[in-house]
Amino acid sequence: MSQAIGLIELRSVAIGIKVADEMIKSADIEILIAQTVCPGKYILLFTGKLSDINAAIDTGIKNYEQQIIDYFILGNPAESIFSALYGTTEIGNVEALGIIETYTVASVIVAADQAAKTANIRLMDIRIARGMSGKSYVLFCGDLAAVEASTKKACDEISKGGFLLNYSIIPNPDSRLWETLL
Repeated sequence: MSQAIGLIELRSVAIGIKVADEMIKSADIEILIAQTVCPGKYILLFTGKLSDINAAIDTGIKNYEQQIIDYFILGNPAESIFSALYGTTEIGNVEALGIIETYTVASVIVAADQAAKTANIRLMDIRIARGMSGKSYVLFCGDLAAVEASTKKACDEISKGGFLLNYSIIPNPDSRLWETLL
């Protein structure tokens, strides 16, 4: 994985595809995810050197600021973000479960990164805006103190932008719950 990732979340599919083309032409980036999400938004998740991620985001902002819902640049993302996004995380034993729900895709990935860097937790799943009216959520687990610390830090971070919808911490979740979640 490259040193940095970025994401831009747009109001329009047509503009989103155009932004993707312009960003690729303006910087040496690799698109990881380019797709529509509910309700008719378009997201671009990409990787590359930090300078290229900055250049790509600058291109999107400069030319399409009114179409941007949210975006982020992470210079050193937690590696566990990728397995959580692609649904490949191993669950194992869970002492506590943390759930953070956001209004945007960008803010949920920032919350996941912040949670993973705050305490010894495992990111389990990041669900991005599909079938949820644009909302997203992240599930993570660990011991109760780690889940509490990670939840607080991540919620504090994304509350600054007004994108936190809600959160929950479940101590000792029942193993049968996993059948409904993953």
